[in-house]
Amino acid sequence: MEAPPTDFFRSLLEAAEFFTSGPHPVSPNHARSRLMRGEAVVHVADVANTELYRSGDPLRRALVDLCGGRTLLVVPLRKDGAFLGDITIFRQEARPFSDKQIALLQNFAAQAVIAMENARLITETRKALEQQTATAEVLQVINSSPGDLAPVFDAMLDKALQLCSADYGVLWIRDGDVIRAGAIRGATEEFAHFLLRERVPVDADMLVARAVRERSVIHLRDAKDSEPYRRGVPLAVFSADRAGIRTILMVPLSKEDEGLGLLTIYRREVRLFSEKEIALVQNFAAQAVIAMENARLITETREALDQQTATAEVLQVINSSPSDLAPVFDAMLEKALRLCGAAFGALFNYDGESFSCAATCGFPPALLEYYREPVRPLPPRSAMAQLVAGKSTSQVTDIRADEFSSPTRRALADLGGARTMIWVALRKENALLGCIAIYRQQVRPFSEKEIALLENFAAQAVIAMENARLLTETREALEQQTATAEVLQVINSSPGDLAPVFDAILEKAHSLCSAPCGSLQVFDGEQFRAVAVRGLPEPFAAMLRQGYRPDQNAMRQQMLGPDRGVAQIADFRELLRSAPDDMVVRAGVEVARLGTVLFVPLLKDQALLEVAS
Repeated sequence: MEAPPTDFFRSLLEAAEFFTSGPHPVSPNHARSRLMRGEAVVHVADVANTELYRSGDPLRRALVDLCGGRTLLVVPLRKDGAFLGDITIFRQEARPFSDKQIALLQNFAAQAVIAMENARLITETRKALEQQTATAEVLQVINSSPGDLAPVFDAMLDKALQLCSADYGVLWIRDGDVIRAGAIRGATEEFAHFLLRERVPVDADMLVARAVRERSVIHLRDAKDSEPYRRGVPLAVFSADRAGIRTILMVPLSKEDEGLGLLTIYRREVRLFSEKEIALVQNFAAQAVIAMENARLITETREALDQQTATAEVLQVINSSPSDLAPVFDAMLEKALRLCGAAFGALFNYDGESFSCAATCGFPPALLEYYREPVRPLPPRSAMAQLVAGKSTSQVTDIRADEFSSPTRRALADLGGARTMIWVALRKENALLGCIAIYRQQVRPFSEKEIALLENFAAQAVIAMENARLLTETREALEQQTATAEVLQVINSSPGDLAPVFDAILEKAHSLCSAPCGSLQVFDGEQFRAVAVRGLPEPFAAMLRQGYRPDQNAMRQQMLGPDRGVAQIADFRELLRSAPDDMVVRAGVEVARLGTVLFVPLLKDQALLEVAS
């Protein structure tokens, strides 16, 4: 009695479920095992009458009991001797296949191999084309933004994720002693924030650090089965538990013997990347290195050009105003701040005892007020003191965190928001002339190139100061020679009249010494009397013209003493305090409002003839 159709279809469904639920163990005598050993065809006349079936082999039992199979024919799919698979057909009756039928099935197997090979070639060609297109597109991005790495890294990661069927991508960059995320694609906002905060020390016992240090590919099948995850490394735990990362591929970015970073892609399933996918990511990594090197060269070239341009512009200012240092210092500070990324700066003069501010740029007003007075005394461990002691530069990475503190540093931090500062000395033949000081409002040390640039500006400042000094000395010498010649001309033109000579001498002395007032007095052996007066109030001038005895004036007594010579009083009021009864001194303070006074005696054979003041 035949089985109902419903039972037949139920058996087929059960057979389909069984055969697709594999893999199933295959015994050495099974048809597929025999084909893999090299047999050309396996033809079983009656499966139910075989030892495999009687021994309970699951595959044979399923074929007979679920599918009703009796006669079995299996033909291999081979290419160049390699076993690719097989075609299996069976009859539900014990009736062997003919030779022609076997040949026909073998022909179908050959056609299947051709179809599989065509599909493989088409797939490989398509993938190769996609990879070439992706490579060309990334190169195009590199060419279109030679100094900007952000779009290059983003395009690179997008292509890598697309072609390698990955979920996340991160390009890690080595930044000094740490490794940080330079570009992120595909990550959730939470994962991206975590990665951007992460700073991995290069010497850390972590996969990211190891891959950069050793410049080696790391291919991790399952992140949850890794040693960092078991140790509880935060990056490994967060990546696996919160971001769902399982399979990881890390490819280093290397230049010669230096690890520059890491190109990493992640899958949220446990599935290793193929050799072709690894090779593709390595190609992208090589492109990343090219882009980074191009950007570095372009940046260095641009920086060098900027520095050369700035140097040339400062030299041009020096040439256009050889005796005026103000525009030189202003231009120098502006260039230094711009090229070094600093917030504000100053140029200080040093007089052997204290530093005084000669020029500023970008200074906060409150801090500028603080620096109006010369800085004295110098704290022993301050940057200023270090320059005085012989250092060429003094840098403080973080003013607020530095163990040394002083009122000046507290003012810089509190009033100016300064964090990182550097002072560069201005020296001429080991003599300290001053310094350039610039400040950043964030903690970021100045690089060696930036320090070299500041030292170059310092050298230019010294040249400008020396030029100005020489020009000033030359001009003053010329003015003095001219004044001497003009006085001699007056003497020659009025040999018997001393009044115009005295007036000319007094006028030239005041002009060359930037003095607003004074007098020329003669001594007749008993008293002093003014014969020429310039710029003094008339009551005081009349007192000097009337004359007075030396014992009535403390300064004139010094002129008559054994140590006759030039005398300078820094503050005339001090003389009044020492000689309160001296009417001339009192009138000089109260009527003429004298401040600093210089007395120069006119001597002949040590005899006092006159005095100029």
